[in-house]
Amino acid sequence: MDLGLLFGFFGTWIIIVWALLSGGSIIAYWDVASSILVFGASVTMMFFAFPMENVKSIFAILRQLLFHKSQAPGNLITDMVYYAEIARRDGILSLENVIKDIEDTFVVHGIQMAIDGTDPELIESVLTNELENIIDRHDQGKALFDTLAKYAPAYGMIGTLVGLVIMLRNMSDPSMIGPGMAVAILTTLYGALIANSFALPMADRLARRSAEEILNKTIILKGVMAIQSGDNPRIVEKKLMTFLPPSLRKSRDDEERQAA
Repeated sequence: MDLGLLFGFFGTWIIIVWALLSGGSIIAYWDVASSILVFGASVTMMFFAFPMENVKSIFAILRQLLFHKSQAPGNLITDMVYYAEIARRDGILSLENVIKDIEDTFVVHGIQMAIDGTDPELIESVLTNELENIIDRHDQGKALFDTLAKYAPAYGMIGTLVGLVIMLRNMSDPSMIGPGMAVAILTTLYGALIANSFALPMADRLARRSAEEILNKTIILKGVMAIQSGDNPRIVEKKLMTFLPPSLRKSRDDEERQAA
């Protein structure tokens, strides 16, 4: 489970609730009509903007964000170098027994094609297409939250305008101006909370997770191509190390020197 995501979400909302309570009763910030307009319209708008299958996938996306464990690029490079060592020492066909214990289907797919003697250009084309499909799926998931972040504040502003119209129609009663203005402003508050305390952070989290997975898949693709071409394991490592930032490259070099 991603504890950082849980800490960020609940920590943010605890601070928000604390700020609301500091101004008095939290009930003062609740209005049924305003909440239905902003929350309800934001949800129905999602079905308007996207096919139902895409909207329903939000729950699967949230589950993956909570429970997905991404592999560190450095560890992935170590694995690819290990596969290269086996292929170099015992022949590429020996990897047939190794892939049985590999959980990442992208790695298995790539190595299996190399074992089968598939043309290098075809291997790269197939893996590249698969990577592009992964990017498209990630973009679609992020687009859901980006869209929610875009429209929720807009409906909050619409609710504010509706509230102002209602308030102005009751200008003859001064006692209604204050409460009417408060209700009008609440819809803007609701829209801002949805966008900035949920939708936008989720979209940013998805973008980061997508970037991490794309990097890992690219390392795998390049590693498979190097193994298929019969590169020396040291060369494979040097090629893949270029995907790491300089600080991580240095730490890996230090570990190798200490091991030697």
